[in-house]
Amino acid sequence: MENNALWHERDISHSSAERVILPDASIAVDYMLAKATSLIEKLVVNPGRMLDNLNATRGLVFSGPLLLSLAAAGATREEAYAWVQRNALRSWDEGLDFRELVAQDPDISKLLTADQIEGAFDVKAQLKNVDRIFERVFGKLK
Repeated sequence: MENNALWHERDISHSSAERVILPDASIAVDYMLAKATSLIEKLVVNPGRMLDNLNATRGLVFSGPLLLSLAAAGATREEAYAWVQRNALRSWDEGLDFRELVAQDPDISKLLTADQIEGAFDVKAQLKNVDRIFERVFGKLK
């Protein structure tokens, strides 16, 4: 409606926005698709390097699964968040291993067994649905 300054007549100045936006939008989408295709075609996946990157965080990437495990074991979300954050900040500030700090934390160990803590730090648990996701996106492999 902003484009219609006049109610019952219209000149070329009012249609200029419509004449420009559709071609420009199409060109932008074409460019984005070409860039995305190029990126995916040239992508190199190095699983060992990916694992090194995960390990560089000293376990901090597993703070989310740990929080969920604590909540499932009966902690309120606020308690679980405070316990996880306390250990995560210490790990970050002091360069300590997050998993070791968590295992030594009395608040966490009163709710989670050593096996449950290890389970929260298991990268395989985070990847368990990868094949199903790929199948949903790309279909079954032939």
